[in-house]
Amino acid sequence: MFDLLIVGGGINGCAIARDAAGRGLSVRLVEKGDLASCTSSASTKLIHGGLRYLEHFEFRLVREALAEREVMLASAPHLVSPLTFVLPHEPQLRPAWMIRLGLFLYDHLAPRGRLDASRGVSLKDNPFGAPLDARFAQGFTYADCWVDDARLVVANALSARDLGALISPGVALVSAERRADRWIARLETPQGPEEVEARALVNAAGPYVSEVLHDALRIVSRKHVRLVKGSHLVTRRLYEGAHAYILQNVDRRIVFAIPYEGEFTLIGSTDAPHDGPPGPVSISDAETDYLLDAVSRCFKRKVTREDIVSSYAGLRPLFDDGSFDASVVTRDYAFDLDREGAPALSVFGGKITTARKLAEHALETLKPSYARMGPSWTGNTPLAGGESLQGEIEPLQARLLREKPFLPQPLASRLAHAYGARVFSLLSDAARLEDLGEDFGCGLTRRELDYLMTNEWARTAEDVLWRRSKLGLHMSASQCEGVARAMEKGFFGADGP
Repeated sequence: MFDLLIVGGGINGCAIARDAAGRGLSVRLVEKGDLASCTSSASTKLIHGGLRYLEHFEFRLVREALAEREVMLASAPHLVSPLTFVLPHEPQLRPAWMIRLGLFLYDHLAPRGRLDASRGVSLKDNPFGAPLDARFAQGFTYADCWVDDARLVVANALSARDLGALISPGVALVSAERRADRWIARLETPQGPEEVEARALVNAAGPYVSEVLHDALRIVSRKHVRLVKGSHLVTRRLYEGAHAYILQNVDRRIVFAIPYEGEFTLIGSTDAPHDGPPGPVSISDAETDYLLDAVSRCFKRKVTREDIVSSYAGLRPLFDDGSFDASVVTRDYAFDLDREGAPALSVFGGKITTARKLAEHALETLKPSYARMGPSWTGNTPLAGGESLQGEIEPLQARLLREKPFLPQPLASRLAHAYGARVFSLLSDAARLEDLGEDFGCGLTRRELDYLMTNEWARTAEDVLWRRSKLGLHMSASQCEGVARAMEKGFFGADGP
């Protein structure tokens, strides 16, 4: 019998699994799809305080998120990196004093050690202003962080597994029967039906949290999620430089333009109410036009559909606080602990930035059910791949090129950022490029593909090309098909054949 059964393999579920396993609990996590296959791989790829949330007086959420930026930079420097944002000033939308006040709070609501303070800048004869429309003379800069969202989820899952948790993608919860001291859960696995017992259950199913509550657990809750679709565009690179833009739109929402995967610009996001059931979604024509218009209004060049390389959309399971406008629904999280028998904790809302704190709060909420649960511990412990990096990625990259000089520099950089210190486990005894086996394109070798299948739960080409990496953006259709064919020849999961 497990101490804890977690339903949902997104960032919240995997962060809770890591925290719980580190406190000495036996943990099983089940996810009907792939890790990070829903909301957690469809984010804007930011670890940020949420500057615009200050307008809605969500000071606790912003303070917690700002503090988490520093924690994530220290614990996963291979996945999280500082990013400078340029905010062009439009007086008719928000006065300068309001922006200065917001940025002052942003700088001082939580300790800031690794990130630069905000400042005002002239956009004339300044690289920051080069792609912008000539009407922008002044602006502001501030710092937040970029993150590889799907790999952050995998890093949490790897850390949980290192501590003894059993991580099971491709396994669906069918139903669960409640007893006074345990849950008896019926699962559907690739091998057939399975029954497991657990002392408590966490419902971290994201967009499906209400479905799990009502259909599988048969629990009535007064809390609900509000599904909001967030859509993004990926275009050819729109400007030079490593900085991002936060663009104010005429509806007072904001749109980000962010350097992405070297060759591209990521544009997002929308906030569109989703009234249907949870499931896969895609960007609409109206959302596409909205994002293109928002960037074209601020940039010198007009961005058109011909510039679009890819797009993605996901459902954000926001905690329903009764707001009418989807864009102002809280990004905070809430719990519902049902103790009518064995405990069941359901998670509503949250954001990728605050997942570690959410997990910490979830375990504190469940603590009365476990007499010997250990204390909180994740605040100063590296995630998988962050071990021995001491908050810096550059020394690892230098060491990798020194010890594996046969690696092309772009490939060495990608591997270091994807796997952190565990890149040496992937490469092991390779002494020349040929030792890594067939190259399927863009540096994805047989060695890396086998590693992802045997160590990181990758089961399909989509898992590899769009979540464990973003190489699907760079590869041709025939190269992607080659990866799929290679994976179909045999699969061994991360917990063994």
